[in-house]
Amino acid sequence: MKGTNYTHADQIRQDAHGTLLAENTLSLYHDHYITYHVDLDVDGTNNSFVKNVTTTRRNNNTPGSGGCRHTEEELLDGEPGARDEAVVLVSSSSLAMLPLILLALSILTTAASSHPHPLDPLSPAELIAVRAAVLASPLVRARPLTFHYVGLDEPDKTGVLSYAEARSSSSRTALPRRAFVITRAGGQSHEFRVDITNPTAPTVLSHAIHHGAGFPTLTLDEQFEAATLPPRHAPFVESVRRRGLDLDDVLCAVFPVGWFGDAANTDSQKKGQQRRVVKVLCFMAGETPNFYARPIEGVTLVVDLDRMAIVEYKDRVVYPVPKAEGTDYRAGKAGASYTRHAAAPGVVVQPEGKGFHIDGHFVRWANWEFHVGFDMRAGMVISLASIHDAETSARRRVLYRGFLSEIFVPYMDPTEEWYYRTFVDEGEYGLGLWAFPLQPGVDCPANAAYLDGYYAGQDGKPVENKNMICVFERYAGDVAWRHTEASFPDKLITEVRPEVSLVARMVVSCGNYDYILDWEFKTSGSIKVTVSLTGLLEMKGTDYTHADQIRQDAHGTLLAENTLGLYHDHYITYHVDLDVDGTNNSFVKNVITTRRNTNTPGSGGADTPRRSYWTVSREVAETEADARVDVNAAPADLLIVNPNKKTRMGNEVGYRVVPGALTAASVLDDDDYPQIVASYSKKQVWVTPYRRDEKWAPGLYADQGTGDDGLAAWSGRNRGVRNEDIVLWYTVGLHHIPCQEDFPVMPTVSGGFELRPANFFERNSLLKTRPPRFDQPPFLNCSCGSHSG
Repeated sequence: MKGTNYTHADQIRQDAHGTLLAENTLSLYHDHYITYHVDLDVDGTNNSFVKNVTTTRRNNNTPGSGGCRHTEEELLDGEPGARDEAVVLVSSSSLAMLPLILLALSILTTAASSHPHPLDPLSPAELIAVRAAVLASPLVRARPLTFHYVGLDEPDKTGVLSYAEARSSSSRTALPRRAFVITRAGGQSHEFRVDITNPTAPTVLSHAIHHGAGFPTLTLDEQFEAATLPPRHAPFVESVRRRGLDLDDVLCAVFPVGWFGDAANTDSQKKGQQRRVVKVLCFMAGETPNFYARPIEGVTLVVDLDRMAIVEYKDRVVYPVPKAEGTDYRAGKAGASYTRHAAAPGVVVQPEGKGFHIDGHFVRWANWEFHVGFDMRAGMVISLASIHDAETSARRRVLYRGFLSEIFVPYMDPTEEWYYRTFVDEGEYGLGLWAFPLQPGVDCPANAAYLDGYYAGQDGKPVENKNMICVFERYAGDVAWRHTEASFPDKLITEVRPEVSLVARMVVSCGNYDYILDWEFKTSGSIKVTVSLTGLLEMKGTDYTHADQIRQDAHGTLLAENTLGLYHDHYITYHVDLDVDGTNNSFVKNVITTRRNTNTPGSGGADTPRRSYWTVSREVAETEADARVDVNAAPADLLIVNPNKKTRMGNEVGYRVVPGALTAASVLDDDDYPQIVASYSKKQVWVTPYRRDEKWAPGLYADQGTGDDGLAAWSGRNRGVRNEDIVLWYTVGLHHIPCQEDFPVMPTVSGGFELRPANFFERNSLLKTRPPRFDQPPFLNCSCGSHSG
């Protein structure tokens, strides 16, 4: 630190080369470059250095040059339009005629007597009430009617904050409970808003028909039904027979078709029209559960979901089906016996029990309090995160609502069977639908507590997801802060505090990939958001059996005989509504700027031999265009600050946005259809003003969506974001070049970002953390035995 005459930030009129931390105390800007010497001998002494450069190529429609010419017979283009809206009130007396209500009445009456938190996910009783109201509504008479999304219709933010800040339950005013519903009936997508404040008398408040591009999330039931069609389709049976395969070993799966404008339509089809279709691809399972490693390459079926019928069939090319040997990942099935070079087992011991408390959906731990919810599209939702400030003895707001908004996964093979694999997993499949029970002691440690979740099935009835979210304290052996001072003669001063954090976790197994999604809260005030990728690669059949045979772009890596792991991206986009010590915030970019030493003190220089230094150029975003950031483009410090709150030193309170690992941005051409849909993937950071309905990065209707109602479109309005209620959007990105270690199952790779206090507290909030006692458990290592080797 540097001594100074300054006692308040308002006194600083020129570059002070640092931040005022306390009266007469400047902490100067500086760098840390920690350089390692790493002498790798990769399977031998002589090695080479390779740089795999991600290169964007145009599809020239010429197979010999790596492109592909193909035609499509599906109807895939969307017709722009608006929603037909009818706002109605339906008498609850009409619902009494339904036998369903009579059967469920006792359940609903019990639920109605309770008062859930305004942000609690819908309960089973509420889901039953929503189903009853929609089915009884005269607004949609077509049948069958299928439920594709049922979620909480969030109350106004001001009402939720007033509710949350009320000092006692008696002073809280209960907010209306409402559900937002998307159904399909009569070939149309219907939107309902249903009041379920009293679940025994649910009321349809409004109804609208979606006429724009795109379709709602696929239901599990229709995916499974579509996957059963190929073995009953004679041309497919013949293709299987011709390849010498056993039809009993065939397993099929549903793949969205994406959106490719009118380019994918044929002359026989009407332009500007969409059908709700999916591709169905088939694999050989047999003796392995890893059917993704054994595709029946070249065979594609198109299924019309509204008719539940195969409308197109192609058998374009024949490749060998990869063998099952070496593809199984199950314990005891993965080949040779277990290696003896395994880590010793361990267990978390908490002599005083868990350090956190769960009350309904609220979690309280150390200095943190937050709400854990669930949504069938987003999965886990974190809300109302606030931290106790020991200096002021007050609870301060940090995060209003945070959740994963979309996962965009485009594959880099333009051939007929692969070009459309440009998944938007959340909008097409629904993350909450693919969140399966966590395995105690493996997915989550022994000291974890579990939360269940409920969603509406295709028939609208509640489906229970047991052990879907876990909460646990993490003891990783990390250090929260430390210092050893050896400058005093004959005295060594050492102070260390261990890092303990609280993690809320959900795991999504969406098709072949598994995503481990963590929100980690630290006593320092940080929130660390991490996504870890594992699972199975999506693989392509090929004639190649050795890499030396590859003479042109194969669009991937040869992982095993006849098995290519294709290049692809992962863009995991989070919606983070930060309320840093209040609702109105600003986005600040502190740009690192190099300056020459002018040798003139008045201009920030000094009469010394130093020739250059760097300083900070502070840029406050005025509009959304100012707040789009490529974190790899230039060094900068990104912050969300509250310009209306300052520390005693005069610094604006804030939170720093710290990028972690995996910061790739899309390199696809701007006019490529998948890039148009997910155009937000060109930048990792976006900031928009808060709007309750702006949740999903690619738009509400992501299946065959065009991106015209998504993040980039909203941001294109270029609204003001300075000293407003703003939302941060952060994308974790990975260019995945598969390697053989990813086969047959991929080791976990992690990335994310951290929200870290920046002048939020007056000083290190951990300073008063009680030091550990080393003479009591759990600091003594208790070993039950010893082994050698």
